Formats: sequence, C-alpha cells, structure tokens
Amino acid sequence: MSYRPTVSARPSLALAPLAVALLCALPHPAAAADAYDTDNLFGGWNGERAALVDKGVTLRGDYTGEAMGVVDGGLDTGARYAQQVRVGVDLDMGKLAGWNGGTLRFTLNDRRGNSTSADLVGNRFPIQEAYGGQYTRLSEFSYDQKFNDGRSYFKLGFYAMGNQFGGLSAGTSFVNAAFCAHPLSMSGNSGWYNYPTARWGGEFAEQLTRSVNVRAGWFQVNPNLSGDNVHNAFRPGVSGTTGSLFPVEVTWKPFAGTRLPGVYKFGGYYDSSRVSRKGLDTGAVTGRDGAYVLAEQKAYTPGANPEIGLTAFAEYMASDKDTAQISRWYAIGGVWQGIGHREKDRIALGYVGADINHRLIDARRATLANAGVPADSPLYGLTGAEELVELSYSFQVNPWLMLRPDVQYITNPGTFAYTQTDNALAVGLQAKITF
Repeated sequence: MSYRPTVSARPSLALAPLAVALLCALPHPAAAADAYDTDNLFGGWNGERAALVDKGVTLRGDYTGEAMGVVDGGLDTGARYAQQVRVGVDLDMGKLAGWNGGTLRFTLNDRRGNSTSADLVGNRFPIQEAYGGQYTRLSEFSYDQKFNDGRSYFKLGFYAMGNQFGGLSAGTSFVNAAFCAHPLSMSGNSGWYNYPTARWGGEFAEQLTRSVNVRAGWFQVNPNLSGDNVHNAFRPGVSGTTGSLFPVEVTWKPFAGTRLPGVYKFGGYYDSSRVSRKGLDTGAVTGRDGAYVLAEQKAYTPGANPEIGLTAFAEYMASDKDTAQISRWYAIGGVWQGIGHREKDRIALGYVGADINHRLIDARRATLANAGVPADSPLYGLTGAEELVELSYSFQVNPWLMLRPDVQYITNPGTFAYTQTDNALAVGLQAKITF
C-alpha cells in the first residue's frame, strides 16, 4: 500500500500571493506618486532612482509567489505556497570607473515555503518553479564586459550559468519548472545548475554575424553549493569541487527585426566529474555529456506590432546513458500574446516529457526480483516517462504586477520514484511583482 501523508489545505497560505498582489495594487503612502506609471511598484522615488542610474547604479528587486493545489490524483489533495524574493544592484563601471562596457553585478535570493510536488504528488517536474533551496543565499557576484563595438563579451565570477546558457524566453510564461525556463535534464544529469544556484565560472561570447552568436564557458562543479546546503549559502569558496563543466552554445536568430523573428539554440556540455553509472553496474565512470536543440519561432502576428500573436517553441535533449537519470527530454508548445485590447496578456499551452534511463528501471526490477516480489506484481509495470500538460494565463495588471492562473496535469508522476501514482491535476495562482 502506498504512503499517503496527512495534509491540510492551508487556505490562508494558498491565498497569500493573491492577497499580496491585491494589497500592492492599492495606494501606498510610502510609494512615489508615479508608482503606476513606471516599471516597478515603488516608482521613481521622486527622480532619485533615475539619478542613481545616471550615476551608474541600477537597483533591482522582485517577488514571486506561487500557491498551487492538487484537486485530483497524486498522493493527496491540498495546497502549498512557495515564494521567492530577489534583490540586487548593477554597477555601470563605465560611469563609475571609466571601464566602458563593464558591469559589476550583485544579487541576493531568498526562497520560503513548501512544495506541492514533494508533499502532494511525488513527481519529478516541480509544480512551483520558485521552490528549491528555501533559504537566503548569495546568487551572483560577477563582472561582465562588452568590447569590440559590442560584438565580443566575457563574464567572470560567482553566478548561475543557467542565466546565460540553455534557456528559452517562452518558458517564462509557465509556472512549472519543467518549462521555466530550461530543460530539467541539464541540471538533473550533470553539474549544470540554474538560478538561484551559483558557482565560480567564466564565459566568452562572440557575435559572428548579425544572426549568429557563439558562447562557451567553464564552470566549477561543486555539489556542496547546491540543494539544501543552507550552511554554504554565503560560502562561495567551500570545498567539494568534483570537476569542471564546459558548455558550448550556438544561437541563430533568423528574421531578426521582422514581424516573424526566431531563436534557435544548438548546444552541448561535458562534465569532467567522476560519478557512478546508472543501472545494475554502478561502477565509477569519468565524464558526463549531453546535447540539446531549443527553438522559438514567431509563427503568426496579425498586425504591425511584432509582440502580438503566436510564438511556437520546442525542445529536445539527449544525454549519455551511462550516467543520466533522464535519457531524453522533449517539449512543445505555444504562447499567444495580446488578448483583445490587453496587448501584454498571454495565454500559454505546453507539453513536456522526460524518459527515465531504462537502466534504472532494469535495476529496479532486478531489486524486486531479488526481494522475492511475484512476477505478476504491478510494481514490475513501471512506466518509462513522466509527462506534463500546462495551461496558463498571464494577466499583466500593470507594468510591475502580473497575476497568472495556472492548470497542470501530470501523467505518470511516480516515474522517477519507481512507484505507480495516480495522474495528478493541479491548479493555482502565481503572482509576480517588480519593485
């Protein structure tokens, strides 16, 4: 019999992002009078914010709140709430020190709350993209430099490499981390890491032609800086390096400047870490690798505004079967922007699937056989892929407030836990505020 934890719905937490968003939409005594005419909640501080930018200091801040509940299937019904608060500053070193094209960046990230996936479904695709590493951490301390009239670029420091490699902007219209905004097989199969996890590294990019850019880098692989290692949140020099990760990515942007632009990314990586094989043979092997193709194409626009209309996207990634948990990754979907007179609103629909390495299933079945589980047990009928369909509506209330009702249907949620779990239907709301 499967374990089904006792769960309370916690309605007050489930409504938290909506309550915050509605409160933020009311007049704030501390906010400047231009709060509704700018891109952030607190406005321009009577001109002080623009004055700082003129001097080379740009302040950043945003909040993401996600209340997602399971209404059918999974392990149990109920709701969970998770949030992220991010603050940072960008220093224009051209204005501050005469280093034209240079920027020094500093970011802190704080996450709190509970996981709908872990508590209520038990699936691999995180239903809330803001869940993971629920503590305050240093997420960036880096320097980047443009030169050669902007055609050449390098970046060095302590930062999240996923901000630079392997992402599609269409994915940010969803709530589930499987879409937002990188294939999970990148981080699930190697030392690749995404925001807010930072490690030491560097990269170089070159604009070869108007439409072709190539980017390559080196990044530290250190598991002690990932996951729930809260004690290392402000220890960028902690020991534990297992190897180096070398990503390469070519970006092609056809039809740039037209009504139907596209973005196509062809990339791969090699991780030099020594790790255990997957499956029956768990001996050590040196090196992990993967390759991917990401595509985003404006398919239709009804008028002169290129933002309005349908953008289609697709993803495919394959990883080496010796070490990968996810052998294949595939996704497809579309985002329509412009609903009636609301030009910034978006509807997004997507499908994503991930195949578990068949060697892991073979090893699980061998374990069952050795334990004397009868051959006709349903436990032997383990599935080979977790799948997700997600539908969201992004309601851009004003430039700094976005509300996103969301529906997700997860198929075979027990795939990566080697269990049979009922398909799950999750619904909820995401709120994003820029301040």
